Amino acid sequence: MAEKTAASAAPEQNKMGVMPIGRLLLSMGLPMVLSMLVQALYNIVDSLFVARVSEAALTAVSMAFPVQNFMIAAVSGMAVGVNSLLSRSLGERNIERANRAANAGIILSFLTMLLFLLFGIFGAEAFFRLQTTDAEIIRQGTDYVRICCILSFGSFGQIIFERLLQSTGMAHLSMASQMTGAIANIILDPIMIFGYFGFPRMEAAGAALATVIGQILACCIGLVLNLKYNKTLTINIKKYWLDKSTVWEIYRVGLPSIAMQSVGSVMNMAMNMILMGFTSTATAVFGVYYKLQSFAVMPVIGMNNAMIPIIAYNYGARKKERITKTIKLSVICVQIFLWVVTAIFLLAPELLLRMFDASENMLAIGVPALRTMGLNFLVCGVCICASGVFQALGNGVYSLIVSVMRQLVVLIPLAWLMSLTGNIELVWISFPAAELMSLAVSVFFLRKIFKEKLGQME
Repeated sequence: MAEKTAASAAPEQNKMGVMPIGRLLLSMGLPMVLSMLVQALYNIVDSLFVARVSEAALTAVSMAFPVQNFMIAAVSGMAVGVNSLLSRSLGERNIERANRAANAGIILSFLTMLLFLLFGIFGAEAFFRLQTTDAEIIRQGTDYVRICCILSFGSFGQIIFERLLQSTGMAHLSMASQMTGAIANIILDPIMIFGYFGFPRMEAAGAALATVIGQILACCIGLVLNLKYNKTLTINIKKYWLDKSTVWEIYRVGLPSIAMQSVGSVMNMAMNMILMGFTSTATAVFGVYYKLQSFAVMPVIGMNNAMIPIIAYNYGARKKERITKTIKLSVICVQIFLWVVTAIFLLAPELLLRMFDASENMLAIGVPALRTMGLNFLVCGVCICASGVFQALGNGVYSLIVSVMRQLVVLIPLAWLMSLTGNIELVWISFPAAELMSLAVSVFFLRKIFKEKLGQME
């Protein structure tokens, strides 16, 4: 059995080491892109239905996003470390280390989940009281966050099991679990939010319950798929319990990614507080933009997730040409897609807002806001791909530096300064300004890492 496993992981047998890059990116990227689009429905569908309850409910779900983002950051960032270590280990034919990485990822994800369970019980209400005094927003938001945190084991398990499939070249299987979870969420959302078929009307709490049920289903399917079809890895927590060196290697790469994504939660919360100084409607507009942005960027992240194991594997196998070709093709694909997204934000912002049952006041604020913030998409694909390169080559700290500079050093201070003018339209300009800075720093670090890591390869 051991000989069979080792053979299956040898570079000459693994498609990440031999398949033409264009076809490899398509075979791994397309399922991930589709699955990430489905995953984005978790975020956007809740808001689409909740917006029809009331603007306060939409604002509450929007203000809950930093908590949800932090949850995803904690497990996704850790999974980046798992993927990097696992793919490099397979490229080096070290199956034992790959198994230790996979099982450590499962254990760490469920240990992290316990922290959010405690936050859901004791910290959810305080989180909303810190941002607003509106009793209805506090009530709806507390219910939503409490359910998402207490039952977060489905989300954590779903992500780690899908990443194990992706990092071993079976991205098409991970889509099955995501599809199941998203479809369940879409079906249950209106039933639980509005109280159809005899179910009690739960409003924002119903959206949260529908989401976690979908995530739990996806988690169970992801586990079954790994146990039945992932022959490259052996899931045996008792045999491959946590060891210090594996945990260190996972978090050495993963912690910068966790911090990088968590910075988004800090930024989101700070922006909510700045915008509440104008009106809660402005906060709702920002929430809608963030949901739409997540939907637009998720396919890019899917391509990025396909790119990371390919680069990491071929770095372990010392194949420079395959690494550089993977990066070039990935950047070209995501930028073409994001230019189309930019056009939609510029030409049809009112249509996008009306999907969320926007009032005339919300349209007046939101139309110029979406047009200005939509300019981000012109260059953000390069920044996302650069972050994936840093993570795949074990330099995740570069991603963290770029993210901190963009969101905390430029975006929030600039938005706050613009808010002092009393003109909310000037606040939105801080987003494309911060993205341009991110592009410049990302290109600088790409040149640096190419020279240090790839320049020495044959």
